[in-house]
Amino acid sequence: MGTAYDSAVATDAAFHVGLYARKPVMFVRGAGMRLYDDDGREYLDFVSGIGAVNLGHAHPAVASAIAVQAATLVHVTNLYHVEHRSELAEELVRLAGGGMKAFFGNSGAEATEGAIKLARRWGKLHRGEQCVRIVTAERSFHGRTLAALAATGQASKQEAFEPLPTGFTHVPLNDLESLEAELDETVCAVMLEPIQGEGGVYPCEPDYLAGVRELCDERGILLVLDEVQTGFWRTGRSCFAHQAYGVKPDIMTLAKAMANGLPIGAVLASDDVASAFGPGDHGSTFAGGPVVCAAALATISELQKADAGGNAAIVGEYLRQGLDEIGERTGAIAEIRGRGLMVAAHLKRPVADRVCATALERGIVVNNIGPEILRFLPPLICGTEEADVLLSMLDELLAEDGDGE
Repeated sequence: MGTAYDSAVATDAAFHVGLYARKPVMFVRGAGMRLYDDDGREYLDFVSGIGAVNLGHAHPAVASAIAVQAATLVHVTNLYHVEHRSELAEELVRLAGGGMKAFFGNSGAEATEGAIKLARRWGKLHRGEQCVRIVTAERSFHGRTLAALAATGQASKQEAFEPLPTGFTHVPLNDLESLEAELDETVCAVMLEPIQGEGGVYPCEPDYLAGVRELCDERGILLVLDEVQTGFWRTGRSCFAHQAYGVKPDIMTLAKAMANGLPIGAVLASDDVASAFGPGDHGSTFAGGPVVCAAALATISELQKADAGGNAAIVGEYLRQGLDEIGERTGAIAEIRGRGLMVAAHLKRPVADRVCATALERGIVVNNIGPEILRFLPPLICGTEEADVLLSMLDELLAEDGDGE
């Protein structure tokens, strides 16, 4: 690594809180699926900012939209109308199938907070003051603010910050009986990821999600779907993962890929549920500003022009088939999960850290969830040629750790 990297490491250690175990690389430029470090070395990116850069790095249409708006107007607060905000809300509602309204935040965690507040407000108004509890799934991840963390079904992420806000119950994913047992008069909402991202890329089974929708309808409970990681064609031809299930939520949370890497989040709610909020019930200084909304509109437009969802479906299937073949040859893979270009390889041995480190040395950026799960979230412009580079490397590395011939 060059002197820029060395300087960044030293300055980071001196002045930045040590919240991240950063990898030994400093990226200074990106183009499409490729990243470049301070020495000019090229890398293939199969992380895309944890699924945030669906169009690939430095997309010219997004860069132009940002530059034009930044030179025109950056911020005036939500007390006033600005360009692009209402247009973006309209486009999101169209993509969701209509009959909804949107409000904006700055991240997935803020979207979760907004959804929690809206669900509780609706519950109190329609079912009584006791109706504030939200049921989520074990292994789920909904964000790192205190309420979002309380909603998250991972004790390892919660223990250091207890006591957490109350009003959240976690049940096993894809277990309709366990969920139904919790749905009493205190429950205002069920909140699920159609595919659990940070939990290890575990999809909801189709019958389960349909059953959850049915139970919520029977009991007068809201269904909240967290599409922060799965949204914007990440999982295939449907813009949002739930659409492939044929299930519509009452509330949906979005973020990550909406503006191709710029910080923006959103909550979409059915017209009836959205009416539970009035002026002053929620807000944000920066949310829905003209720059990020311009970037989001450009991003969504370009993703549609490129048929990013169709490509995600085709290349995702190609990647999963390739991983399956590697598993057959090496005996190193226990299970392959995911939809579209949201894929996990669950290894039989705890070597995911080592595989990721070696991949980085070889110019391929991948990440892992714990010691046994490799996760692949490339930009949706990823082709089979790039997938072949990844598969060839994994075939070699996993052969060293498998139990096959």
